[in-house]
Amino acid sequence: MIAGRAGGILLHPTSLPGPYGIGDLGPAAYRWVEWLASTGCRLWQVLPLGPTGYGDSPYQSFSAFAGNPLLISPDVLVQNGLLTRDEMADMPAFPEDHVDFGPVIAWKDGLLTRLTENFDARASRAQREAYLRFRDSNQDWLEDYALFMALKRAHAGAPWTEWSNWLCRREPDALAAAARGLHSDVEAQCVRQFCFFRQWESLAQAAHAADIELVGDIPIFVAHDSADVWSHPEFFTLDASGQPAFVAGVPPDYFSPTGQRWGNPLYRWESMRADGYGWWLRRLRAVLSMVDIVRLDHFRGFEAYWEIPASAPTAETGRWAPGPGADFLTAVRNGLGSLPLIAEDLGVITPGVKKLRTDFDLPGMKILQFAFDGHPEHEFLPHNYPVRCVVYTGTHDNDTVVGWYESAPEKERDFCRRYLGRDGTDIAWDQIRSAWASVAQWAIAPLQDALSLGTQARMNYPSREQGNWGWRVRAEQLTAELATRLAEFNHVYGREKPAPKAESEP
Repeated sequence: MIAGRAGGILLHPTSLPGPYGIGDLGPAAYRWVEWLASTGCRLWQVLPLGPTGYGDSPYQSFSAFAGNPLLISPDVLVQNGLLTRDEMADMPAFPEDHVDFGPVIAWKDGLLTRLTENFDARASRAQREAYLRFRDSNQDWLEDYALFMALKRAHAGAPWTEWSNWLCRREPDALAAAARGLHSDVEAQCVRQFCFFRQWESLAQAAHAADIELVGDIPIFVAHDSADVWSHPEFFTLDASGQPAFVAGVPPDYFSPTGQRWGNPLYRWESMRADGYGWWLRRLRAVLSMVDIVRLDHFRGFEAYWEIPASAPTAETGRWAPGPGADFLTAVRNGLGSLPLIAEDLGVITPGVKKLRTDFDLPGMKILQFAFDGHPEHEFLPHNYPVRCVVYTGTHDNDTVVGWYESAPEKERDFCRRYLGRDGTDIAWDQIRSAWASVAQWAIAPLQDALSLGTQARMNYPSREQGNWGWRVRAEQLTAELATRLAEFNHVYGREKPAPKAESEP
């Protein structure tokens, strides 16, 4: 974990360029790593990497442990002898600048079906042995996940609460019969996961060889329709039918008069505590086997979370319930040996949340885009930062800097110009300069801001259920000139990798 100053870029792999309708872990990802290294950046931040469910959101995944098969590179599969070029001949004409998820999912699912149908025949002995090792070392989550996905296919995608009562309740005889009857489908899901993790491991090694550390992301809550809730109902607040009794969200505030009702089931923290937080430790270890640092989403929920009755249509009805707090973080630190975490401490943060973060020496987040309300004491203004924090020009949930500036009230625009000492004609890079020049230990910008793109490049609208997560960069946008500009900032603001010290002469 990088101890000193560093700069980085936020870019989810689905946003990478490439010919297959969605970014993947193939050649374009390696070119991206080379380009990022040429900028002097030492951090690459991604969103959650799990298989996406409702709304194609990486924050609503079918598993907290599995990888997203849509990220599997067809080119790498061909290189490994597991697919042929002829099997990709039916590829539709995909747009280059965004992901059209429906056609992409349909085509790539067919491609991965051909992969799994022919895996035994085409895999080398070394590949088959590696696959068996993968299954053995991941059996604590893989078998449940693979059966869950096979059952979803058998039930035309229906959520697990609509399956038979025997399967909902996970009665052993019903599970054994399903595993036998769906053996080929279960095996296919395992092969997909093997290919994803093998490709990710290779890409991560390339990033590390380029002196780039990977920043991952863990949503605090999991999707109700997930292998996690289905296989461990004892850890979630469910009623007798398997439906959530309470759901997650945040209460009404200035930005949302009815609050945000996320709909995720809440944890039975008392059951997790009794289990030594074993599920959470396994989850963190799994993610940290893929990345170096984890952004812990909605950190305030570990101190207290908004508990909404499942019957309530909005988040207006609810109460603050105590989270696991220091007991949880102590168990995590003892279990992992360290806390390579970034605390996403945004929103209404209480003294208790701040104390929890500082007691465990976790860096918090500062969003520069939110800082310009005209009050010089605003905690997101760089002159108020502690060293132990991560500054972002924006996140995946924000508009781009250019989009924000174009739509912000003139009072905020004026204060922003005055604070930065600029005229606003290059506003994205003005904010990048301010972030990079700050005392914050790490400074990270979404690639859209480095490209000075407007609202059309926004990644997510939190209040919009569909039409998110689709933005992609085109290969020609990753220019040498842009790399040089970032490299200059990383150099003059001390965020590039320090040069090795010359040995002193005797």
